[in-house]
Amino acid sequence: MSKNTRYKSHQPDETGLVNWSAEENKIWSALLQKQWGLLEGRACDEYLHGLELLNLPSDRIPQLAEINSVLIKETGWQVKQVPSLINFDDFFRLLANKEFPVATFIRSNEEFEYLQEPDIFHEIFGHCPLLTNPAFAHFTHTYGKLGYAACKEDRAFLARLYWFTVEFGLVNTPDGTRIYGGGVLSSPGETIHAVESNDCVHMPMQPLDALRTPYRIDIMQPIYYVLKSFDSLFDIAEMDIMALVSQAKKLGLFAPRFLPKEKQSS
Repeated sequence: MSKNTRYKSHQPDETGLVNWSAEENKIWSALLQKQWGLLEGRACDEYLHGLELLNLPSDRIPQLAEINSVLIKETGWQVKQVPSLINFDDFFRLLANKEFPVATFIRSNEEFEYLQEPDIFHEIFGHCPLLTNPAFAHFTHTYGKLGYAACKEDRAFLARLYWFTVEFGLVNTPDGTRIYGGGVLSSPGETIHAVESNDCVHMPMQPLDALRTPYRIDIMQPIYYVLKSFDSLFDIAEMDIMALVSQAKKLGLFAPRFLPKEKQSS
């Protein structure tokens, strides 16, 4: 989780609505249009079905109440407005309560292709379609409960599992490898990179391996873990994940597949 951001969430008014500017709605529309054109043959069917259920508006940023009306009906989840960045305690607590955090800001045109921070397009377009799916919803809920009870050191390992599933996960399907991770599906550049680039590798999802794999948030990913099937998320949720965390701590991290981040000169 990034500690600094230049973005600031909008506060809802007394009726619970966020008043988005015309420019912000225009960025949403442009992102939606571009991503729609990239989904065919790349996004998994479960995600596409959830996208149909949400029926997102193309000309404006949706209000959170519109999203909740669908999620509550399908899986009992809802979205919750949060500041631009929240701490891990708040993050895990929300997930444990079946509330998905959504920061009410949208990226600038300068960061159109990829944004480190989770903006509203990332959360709504990237994640919310799959929160209509029972397997994904169950996995995310289980993850939240485990994370909320975990110590700081264990949370760092859990963050890697989340990264390589919820954020940057791929899945095998009868039609080939497809994307389900919201970090990929909300990024025009990463959507193509994840399934078509020769500069990354696909590995079978083994939760213990994912727990031991370093990542960087500011680059196109060099490695993706691929589920056998989408319902494998149910199987992972039923594993003794904290026992796997203990095993990962003993084994240590794999060597990173990326160069260290260069320090910014002051």
